[in-house]
Amino acid sequence: MKTNAFHSVLISFLLSVVAAAHGDHHGSPFSEPTIDLGCVVSDLDAAVEFYTEAIGFQEAGGFQVDGDYAKEVGLTDGKALDIKVLTLGEGEEATRLKFMEAGGRSRKVKNDHITTSLGFSYITIFVKSTDEAMARLEKAGVKPIANSPKALPANLNPEMALTIVRDPDGNFVELVGPKPGS
Repeated sequence: MKTNAFHSVLISFLLSVVAAAHGDHHGSPFSEPTIDLGCVVSDLDAAVEFYTEAIGFQEAGGFQVDGDYAKEVGLTDGKALDIKVLTLGEGEEATRLKFMEAGGRSRKVKNDHITTSLGFSYITIFVKSTDEAMARLEKAGVKPIANSPKALPANLNPEMALTIVRDPDGNFVELVGPKPGS
């Protein structure tokens, strides 16, 4: 009898640990503590190369969505999607970017500055070393825009620097890390 009670308690404990590890997230109504961000690109290979070589993401596979399903759920007007997944970090809490190229032509949004159009305008990536990030960018042939890297203002954190680059489709990518030479 004591053995059955012990096993029941042990099984209950193990189930609660598994449940906590897979979706509780401290009372949040969400099953994952992260979001995936999808981006339609004009050249899937160029986007993957930029985000892996110049920024430092890792390829994490991909998947396809057939045109009928994509149309049925409202993703496209019937175009199939080829999606590549890139991650920044490791494990379940890694940031995931999903890049897709749809057949045909997608409209490009005007984005002279981050405030030019409504919607998501840029992503911010926090780096451990601005010097290493700049070396990766230079090796990939990517130049920062304007006057960057530049120290953040005193009211934020002047020990950190902001570097802004554009991906192959002109989207803004902010890199925030220690001032160069730190």
